[in-house]
Amino acid sequence: MIEIYLFVNPLGGLCFSAEKAIMEMANGQNKRFHFRFIPIVNMKSVNACLTRLGISHSDLEKRNHFFETSYSAALDLKAMQLQGRKKGREFLFAIQKAVTVDKQEYSKNLVLEIVRTIGADIEMFIEDRQSELVKKSFASDQQIGHEMGVVTLPSAVVFNFYGDEDGMIIEEDIPENIRRFFSQQSSMVAPSKNVHHLKLDKQELKNFQLLN
Repeated sequence: MIEIYLFVNPLGGLCFSAEKAIMEMANGQNKRFHFRFIPIVNMKSVNACLTRLGISHSDLEKRNHFFETSYSAALDLKAMQLQGRKKGREFLFAIQKAVTVDKQEYSKNLVLEIVRTIGADIEMFIEDRQSELVKKSFASDQQIGHEMGVVTLPSAVVFNFYGDEDGMIIEEDIPENIRRFFSQQSSMVAPSKNVHHLKLDKQELKNFQLLN
């Protein structure tokens, strides 16, 4: 099994494109893939988005808006993931497409429209969205990202259970580097500024799986 922790901006266009490419890559392989989509929201990720959009970091109004909407979308995703990883993935792709491709403004109404469209339980979503469990789950995600050394979005942490439990942090060309990871794992060990070796013992890996 190939287990992939994909760290993303829940409203990021670059992340949306990477996610689609990774899913297409996985569908064309004869390996079993297990995906965990993890939203990361901090000032560094927000500033990176502002830079890509050509917006000054000193524009506090826009920076705060980006942070607040990204944080809100991350909690939306965590609430939806309580209805299953498949629903969570459908919601993530839909909200990213709506905001980055269709250029819709992120809003509560847009979120509820997507919840209905993907056939999720809207009453359960609204209840879960207000829960402390969702906030704690989001905080756990930030901890996972920190412990795994994630510094850019999107990033993938990949474990190849067909080989050993060592992992790789991949920051660029994610689909191609994942393909290389399980087809020629030894070639991935060579130093690279965008592919980093990650060593976890069994208990550490188990702890990450339980957190998410």
